Amino acid sequence: MAQDITPITMPKFGLAMTEGKIAGWLVEPGASITAGEELVDIETSKITNTFESPLAGTFRRQVAANGEMLPVGALIGVVADAAVPDADIDAFITRFQAEFAESAGDGEGDAAVDEPVTVTVGEYTLRLHERGEGDEIPLVLIHGFGGDLKNWMFNHAALAQGRRVIAFDLPGHGGSSKDVGPGTLEFFAGVTIRLLDHLDLPRVHVMGHSLGGGIALTLARMAPQRVASLVLVAPAGLGRQINMDFINGFIAADRVRALQDVLKYLVHDKSLIGRRMADDVLRYKRLDGAEAALRTIAAACFPAGQQGDDLRPDIQAADMPVTLIWGQADEVLPATQAEGLPAAITRHMLADIGHMPQLESATAVNTIVEEFIKTKVATS
Repeated sequence: MAQDITPITMPKFGLAMTEGKIAGWLVEPGASITAGEELVDIETSKITNTFESPLAGTFRRQVAANGEMLPVGALIGVVADAAVPDADIDAFITRFQAEFAESAGDGEGDAAVDEPVTVTVGEYTLRLHERGEGDEIPLVLIHGFGGDLKNWMFNHAALAQGRRVIAFDLPGHGGSSKDVGPGTLEFFAGVTIRLLDHLDLPRVHVMGHSLGGGIALTLARMAPQRVASLVLVAPAGLGRQINMDFINGFIAADRVRALQDVLKYLVHDKSLIGRRMADDVLRYKRLDGAEAALRTIAAACFPAGQQGDDLRPDIQAADMPVTLIWGQADEVLPATQAEGLPAAITRHMLADIGHMPQLESATAVNTIVEEFIKTKVATS
């Protein structure tokens, strides 16, 4: 069905243009559009222009939100026949964005992208990337085992509307220092608290994925006054079972092909795991101390091939709004671990999605988070 789906991308209005801001959409999803019809106002550093549709069809998806700043060539919308299933459009968007991110990483993109920075927090060096501004409570993103802040590449900018959104590499990961202490959830939660102090953030929303979800829950237990809400994406700590073939395979893989095969456990759509992605992950795994750090974390958090932390008491006692997002096709942490939670916790179980919903179903996840913060949190 890909031939029936047409991407609408951020145009290049002039030779010097590298990025544009969505100033305002002029059509709604579901509308029939004609070639030359005005679709969206785009603001550049010099002027605001109206972008006209290059074709006729049905405007099926608004990918970029009003106010979002994106590089030239980035996906902003989708045109497709009304008969094309939503699932096909979701898959098209995910694949387009993954390929675009890879090409930008190879230096093929036109835009100059804002870069992460390194900060010193006590004895730890942490790489972080901050986007957005505004008076709303900031949002902190915590990635999972073996990941880094780029795990949020399809969510970071989209969620940074009216608030600061901070993604960072946990110790032992990405561009952060490799000392992980005992490798426990309490250790990582403690480092996160120190980072909040360093950034002068008294209270934040926290979104954690996998091991990062366990860290987020531990943070909420250790410093509940600092956590305005929790968004838990396939979180650790809600059951004993974990796919140790993924954990051990990730640690041991020292070649691109082997790592690519391991990374496929993370997604339902295996085509999303390209060679460039595996090569990028392997580059960080080869840094001095990275493998030892991962082994320490695995020993502390997954002893005897099981999850060692039972965080169900923590989620039941959480004194802040909590929502859960889980892919029903998760091959790392079974989605059944979402069962039996307090009724106040809304569960979003996504069909045909694996362990990384924020990658495979980014648009849906971003919408869930925005609506959760605006409604559930605002009325709590």
